[in-house]
Amino acid sequence: MFNFGKRIGIDLGTANSLVYVAGEGIILDEPTVVAVGTDDNRVLAVGNEAKEMLGRTPGNIAASRPLRDGVIADYVITEAMLRYFIDKACGRSRLFKPEVMICVPAGVTSVERRAVLDATLSAGAKTAYLIDEPLAAAIGAKIPIANPSGNMIVDIGGGTTGAAVICLGGVVVHNSVRVGGNKLDEAIQSGVKKQYGLIIGENQAEEVKIRIGSAIPVKETHNKTMQIRGRDTVTGLPKTFELTTNEVAEMLQPVIQKIVSAVKGVLEQTPPELASDIIDKGIVFSGGTSQLNNLDKLMTEETGVPCHVAENPLMCVALGTGLALENLDLYKRSVSKR
Repeated sequence: MFNFGKRIGIDLGTANSLVYVAGEGIILDEPTVVAVGTDDNRVLAVGNEAKEMLGRTPGNIAASRPLRDGVIADYVITEAMLRYFIDKACGRSRLFKPEVMICVPAGVTSVERRAVLDATLSAGAKTAYLIDEPLAAAIGAKIPIANPSGNMIVDIGGGTTGAAVICLGGVVVHNSVRVGGNKLDEAIQSGVKKQYGLIIGENQAEEVKIRIGSAIPVKETHNKTMQIRGRDTVTGLPKTFELTTNEVAEMLQPVIQKIVSAVKGVLEQTPPELASDIIDKGIVFSGGTSQLNNLDKLMTEETGVPCHVAENPLMCVALGTGLALENLDLYKRSVSKR
């Protein structure tokens, strides 16, 4: 039977969403932000355009992230966003509805899974599939998941951190905490407010994390500085100040420890045969937040297992979702369908 509709894999992330089209690769990588008109609830902008509006909108426009901690927080807006992604991939005038595969964090409830499937079908998909994030990340990181030996992947995204041990094409042990890059940004915002009495925006906190952030304190020679602009909590006036890498590392510690304990939790539950495989091969990191400086170093120290970041950490989940969709027969045991 011929299948004329396109096949689309969507990595619906808390911070960024990526769209993969079978035969074409990744065609879209945009922030998961939607701007909505408060008067008529009409979607005005999605992705990059909407992200630029965060914290800058007039009263009649609200820019928000429809996913919180990897789960749909606003169903209507998520559906509108999925429709936007599907339109971008297929074009508005399409004869055949596409097959769409979406990835979700491993720990989400059946109600949350159904919400994603329903939103995908309402947005114009013919068939909707779901795949667990750690599995998609492992496929995208080129880990041979079908083999009878254990592999461990830790996917650290914007809203969640999913750690999983995979063997024979399925997830054996997994642990997911609703902590990720967004919580690191919040930690920087509250740290700056506490230490300097200054309020900084979400985008600036993210910039600090990317440019000078570190998971562990660094030597004086590597201690970078960055100029920050914020609003003074006392006077209410704009103010500029300097922040260093070691100050940021200190602010991030409580959040990073939660990520470390999630990884340790999975290692503690891993069957001994698979644990020895993992010690040999090490732990693979994927997801945007895994690029935080020295995070792999800290994790190696904390767990005693060598850790390394996958080749293309930001794209792993989207590539894996697309590859699973292109090879459905291989992965059908790991995928739920609607």
